[in-house]
Amino acid sequence: MSHLKRQKMPKSWPIMRKGTKYIVRPSFGLKTGVPLLVVLRDMLKIARNRKEVKKAIHEKKILINNKLSKDEKGSIQLFDKIALIFSKKYYNMNLSDKGKFSLEEVKEEDANQKIAKIINKKILKGKKVQLNLNDGRNFISDIKCKVNDSLSIDLKNKEIKKCLPLEKNAKVIVVAGKHSGKRGSLVELKSERKMAELKIDNKKMNILIKHVIVIE
Repeated sequence: MSHLKRQKMPKSWPIMRKGTKYIVRPSFGLKTGVPLLVVLRDMLKIARNRKEVKKAIHEKKILINNKLSKDEKGSIQLFDKIALIFSKKYYNMNLSDKGKFSLEEVKEEDANQKIAKIINKKILKGKKVQLNLNDGRNFISDIKCKVNDSLSIDLKNKEIKKCLPLEKNAKVIVVAGKHSGKRGSLVELKSERKMAELKIDNKKMNILIKHVIVIE
């Protein structure tokens, strides 16, 4: 089992830096998510060890974004949804205003929805447009959206519900850098500088567009 030293884990992981020397390394997204094992054992505290998590996975009791979990090392990313079938509880992976990953309990209907950012658009044969998202998903769609806009996704039906444009007054969250976890509204786009001017806590600040996700 791949591990990393606890002292080397990302600061965004909301667990003690003191403890066992090693901690599980996620199979992907080291800096952008938290391994499922850590989520269930250390954040939700519903499993005591890796064996219990693997058992729950084997018994098909855990859904991630409406799909059965297959790996305790799988990385739970921002806005991913976790469904615990055995307890009928649902959680959304979020960021605290301190830049730490956190879990918020949500209703079942909310567990079938998530937000993802468009990071690339690709023109396919027949002039079809493929939208590539920051969580690894892609959709072929004729919806009018631009790179850096967000999509509200219906996980159950695997379809786009609506586009959330990166425009003036859009509600956003900062997902990287020293202001990670802060929420505010867009004041102005400075595309030539790849910056977005945001209003956060009644203060204006410039944040790299790549560190901003529209949330509503």
